[in-house]
Amino acid sequence: MSQQFQHTPTALGRRALLAGGVGVGIGALGATAPTPAHAGPNQSQQERRLLMRWGRDTWHCLAAMADPRTGLVTDLIQADLTEPATVTSPTNIGGYLWSAVVARELGIITPGEASRRVRQTLDTLSRMEHHTASGMYFNWYDPRDGSVVTAWPGSGDPVEPFVSSVDAAWLGAALLVVRNADPANATLAGRMFDRMRFDVFSDPTFWKPYLNYGGFYLEEPTRLARPPRTEARDLIGAGTPVWYTADHHYDTIVSETRITTYLGIAKEQIPATAYFQAWRTFPPDWTWPEMTPVGQWRSYLGVDVFEGAHDYLGRRTVPGWGGSMFEELMPNVFVPEETWAPLSWGRNHANHVAVQRDHGLKEYGYWGFSPASNPFGGYSEWGVDALGLKPDGYFSDVEHTDRTPTDPDPDYGNGVVTPHAAFLAMMHDRAGAIATLQALETNFDCYGPGGFHDAVAVGSGTVAHRHLSLDQAMIMGALGNVLAKGVLQRAFSSGAVERLVRPVISLEEFGAS
Repeated sequence: MSQQFQHTPTALGRRALLAGGVGVGIGALGATAPTPAHAGPNQSQQERRLLMRWGRDTWHCLAAMADPRTGLVTDLIQADLTEPATVTSPTNIGGYLWSAVVARELGIITPGEASRRVRQTLDTLSRMEHHTASGMYFNWYDPRDGSVVTAWPGSGDPVEPFVSSVDAAWLGAALLVVRNADPANATLAGRMFDRMRFDVFSDPTFWKPYLNYGGFYLEEPTRLARPPRTEARDLIGAGTPVWYTADHHYDTIVSETRITTYLGIAKEQIPATAYFQAWRTFPPDWTWPEMTPVGQWRSYLGVDVFEGAHDYLGRRTVPGWGGSMFEELMPNVFVPEETWAPLSWGRNHANHVAVQRDHGLKEYGYWGFSPASNPFGGYSEWGVDALGLKPDGYFSDVEHTDRTPTDPDPDYGNGVVTPHAAFLAMMHDRAGAIATLQALETNFDCYGPGGFHDAVAVGSGTVAHRHLSLDQAMIMGALGNVLAKGVLQRAFSSGAVERLVRPVISLEEFGAS
């Protein structure tokens, strides 16, 4: 059974951090994919000014979230840019680093300021406690001093230091970007990146070999209120076993976690066949999924793959676990998948965006669905249920309206739109994404000094008046690619990444023939 982002300690921790917070106030798969937005014609000056305003305000938010003493960005902050949280994660830290590179490329900050900010963050990272054998950082730190969080702020609930495979990868992606795009900090970022061992997450003995564990603890997490089932293993011969998430492997290809696989392949730490082990859909003879896939079996590098897709709104789309935009497109911020793999990602990215757009416009008048704040308090996974494999879905509305075989066109309720999802989509549907973002800004109290607030329940007008640094960093990444000729893709995907990853993902053809 697939276990995706909602089960990772990052998401669980963020739910705890937000608990109690109340909001106020292109054809079927196989058709030719459109040209990516950043490769298309130049934007009009008016459109560029609009996007630059959104980018400047988003960067202003991230700069406000960075502790002036450490350069570590907080996990979240209120919409008036006060009350920063006292926790951060490797993904947040990485997001701040790549956002500084984008802000420099867009002329929002000078090259000198960008390098100074990056250097401060890297200097703090170099002093922070981490898992030495793998070169990986733990999931939660205090941004005020870089110390490991062992008790959750507010509640005092214990936090067992955990190394997350996906959070480690996003920091690794950011370090690679800095190494290739910031000469002043290339040596330090490169040193940290070079020591990272992504094979520490890869399970060669799993029944689908080399899928990634969710991560590992340094010791058995018995002091947690609900200890997960773990197993002690020493996968990289470090001499000391760590406690792996025995019931949690990442096993769907439409997932942010494919960045972990890309980095492992690029560093020649895991075999290329690992990429083909993850599900596209579950096999057609499995009877429990909500939607029966269409597709056929193919073989790549000796691995048999069921190339399935979900047929929804007239488009055959390979689903993720929850059907969210960031599962589909966050790795695409760094890897030009649509160019390197035109018969798979080149089709799927366009189709996923189009299905989200058509679903949202049909049901709510706005679109863009991805995990974010819940406008009524806490944190929730938002998505389009038909684009997910999870039986009870990531839902697009507060009511969790479930599309089922017996009710394929239900009446949806109070839809929750997340602006960062539309920004990610802008890499593939610039006009449509800009239109829905303009409508959100015009029609709701959802924009402020730090840019778009985190989520909007468009039926009731309820807004999550806060910012999550990861969501802000995804906005900066997408804008960098749209406005600066794929700046993050160029910085990440040169050298070994292109040489070793591109030939692998180029082989595949998604969906039914």
